[in-house]
Amino acid sequence: MKPAPFAYVRAGTLDDAIRVLDERGDGARILAGGQSLMATLNMRLSAPEVLVDIGRVDGLAGIEDAGDHLRIGAMTRHVDVETSGLVAEHAPLLASAMPHIAHPAIRNRGTFGGSIAFADPAAELPACAVALGARMTIAGKGGSRTVDADSFFRGLYETAVGPGEVLTAVEVPKIAPGWRSGFMELARRHGDYAIIGLAAHVVVEGGRFGGGGRLVFFAAGDRPVSAVRTAALLEGEGWSDALAGRLSDSLTEELDPFEDLNADAAMRRHLAGVLARRTLAPLVSG
Repeated sequence: MKPAPFAYVRAGTLDDAIRVLDERGDGARILAGGQSLMATLNMRLSAPEVLVDIGRVDGLAGIEDAGDHLRIGAMTRHVDVETSGLVAEHAPLLASAMPHIAHPAIRNRGTFGGSIAFADPAAELPACAVALGARMTIAGKGGSRTVDADSFFRGLYETAVGPGEVLTAVEVPKIAPGWRSGFMELARRHGDYAIIGLAAHVVVEGGRFGGGGRLVFFAAGDRPVSAVRTAALLEGEGWSDALAGRLSDSLTEELDPFEDLNADAAMRRHLAGVLARRTLAPLVSG
């Protein structure tokens, strides 16, 4: 299929982009890497009046060491995050997740912020952002504001980015001493959307889990799902088959996943327990 007719604007500055978005309201869409948007346009799942291309706006790409966190510009390509030494050192969860995002051709064009802003519930990066406690910087006509990842994802393809606003950067806290991260997903083929996935960020002290860790599942609801009650079971525990059983039982009760052609809800609950076992056991015993 071909997309419905639309106008095209290449923004020269961030202010230009915000102005057009504000003027055209719901009729405007941002074009970043375009790896998700072009597919929805061609299938006519979206039909904007105008595309606002922000690909040449200065200051929206790059990875910076900002003290206690990394600042990742929204237009930073996936491949640049995947190959970044800063990310590997300070945000290993992201480094582990990046190779699972589609295929190299997609990662060469797709953008970090585009994946976050698109908010596909089966995507890897939104779950990682929630697990790490990332903060999103959003610019609009009234200036910039920062939104915690917990509040950023609001529903199916819905975020805190409002009309006339642009996601400009993501602030990712650096991993602190004692914390460990694990990432795993199950898909029918590598590069396909996950049937279920887990981004885990936990404390390990003396072979036991500490408190405050996060288990965030994707492809398990209309947004990243933080299994708070299940994560609380980890505190003070070493790894054991008994703990694995308790986690699986808890996830069966806590998760309320959707059903589609890939899996029904019962299968996703079961696989969530499998992922918890495979992801967490190496973190506490490694």
